[in-house]
Amino acid sequence: MHRKTLFASLLASSALALAVSTPALADKHDRAEQAIAAAEAKIHTAESIGTSTEAPRATAEARAALATAKEALKSGHKSDAIATAIRAQALADTAIGQLQHSKDQAVANAQADQREGVAAAQNQAAAAQQQAVTAQQQAAEANSRADAAQQSAATSAADAASARAAATLAAQTPPAQVETTTTTSQPATTVHRSTKKVVRRTTTAPVTTVVVPSSQVTTTTKVTQP
Repeated sequence: MHRKTLFASLLASSALALAVSTPALADKHDRAEQAIAAAEAKIHTAESIGTSTEAPRATAEARAALATAKEALKSGHKSDAIATAIRAQALADTAIGQLQHSKDQAVANAQADQREGVAAAQNQAAAAQQQAVTAQQQAAEANSRADAAQQSAATSAADAASARAAATLAAQTPPAQVETTTTTSQPATTVHRSTKKVVRRTTTAPVTTVVVPSSQVTTTTKVTQP
């Protein structure tokens, strides 16, 4: 919007300045007044779009040149008034150019900052996504360890329950009755006997051997479950 207003004002001021610089039947007094009016219009346009803030030096010089042109015209120095008024227009153009450059630079800086902000936001989003993936992996590992620990605890609990059940069953079962019977057999001895008879011829009777079986001990154990 400011740029459109600026261009329209510049066109009007330039047209007025062109009319002043074009030879005409008017005398120098009229030409000086036209030059002063064109300079004043251009300075007013510059100030209305902000040159007093963005280009204060050029704007002040343009305003001072305009005042000098008016004084020169009052003093009858028509040629000086025309030249000074044209210089005031040039200073106003300078102020407008500086303002436009500042605005263009501000727009470029804003666009650069926006691009940097977008890039930084994208980097932060990528980092956050990577952190989320890492957190998910760590959570999965933690869940796996928790499941393993829970399974181990369940196994230990089952083993403990089995041990308690076995102990309870052992405590409730009376001890087995053991009956031991020992049988002893007397040993047999072997007796060697010799019988001699006196006859006309001396002969030796056959030897009779009696075998007595050796002693035997038999132990019988009988276990009776209740």
